[in-house]
Amino acid sequence: MVVEPPRSSEEAIERHPHLAHARMADKLRVDMHTHTMWSGDSTTTPDEVREAIEGAALDVLCVTDHHTIEGALRLENVLPCRVVVGEEVRTHTGELIGLFLDERIPQGLAAAETAKRIRDQGAIVYVPHPFDPMRCNIEESSLYELAEAGLIDAVEVLNAKTSLESLNARARRFADEFDLAAGAGSDAHVAEALGSAYVEMDLFDDARSFLAALRSSAVIGHHSDPPRRWRPRIIPSIDPLS
Repeated sequence: MVVEPPRSSEEAIERHPHLAHARMADKLRVDMHTHTMWSGDSTTTPDEVREAIEGAALDVLCVTDHHTIEGALRLENVLPCRVVVGEEVRTHTGELIGLFLDERIPQGLAAAETAKRIRDQGAIVYVPHPFDPMRCNIEESSLYELAEAGLIDAVEVLNAKTSLESLNARARRFADEFDLAAGAGSDAHVAEALGSAYVEMDLFDDARSFLAALRSSAVIGHHSDPPRRWRPRIIPSIDPLS
């Protein structure tokens, strides 16, 4: 018996029209780059994340808060989707993301050392917004050094907050040049952005099978950088380095 995948809400489709597109039952929608209230620059609560995921009909959320995995760990058994534990880490030459982490990676290390520490956990080294100077991108010389050393697994070729399509296109060319898997994410710092960019990919069990499935995935999305709406709420005190 084939189970039909969940459908996106009309409200979510109005924000992100591509969510109305039909998909196969054996494919997953995976947003590979998101932030929650555990990031210092986001106030998105678990309830808001849950509502947005249900609206967008996302199957997997990579929670990649800045310098912490606490939010991802807390959300693993709370959200109506699978959670991949990630972290966006600032190296001394720009940002890298680790996916499928067990432990937090400290900030401020050299890019190569950061990548090696991610790999030491059996995790995936993912380069976010590689050529976007508005997103704390990793320096180009450092990026090429990592690629030539074989220390990159995947590259974000569609970041929904990157306003210039030429920058995403350049990321795609870089991924092709080094035969790297291509990823996509909303880089959501507000709940409304979730679902604005994602990959549609085969099922996976772990980091290794995720990376294999990512190589044949479809990149879907558009530019979306909505302003943060004011909402009455209480955000608990969060230690960003926990």
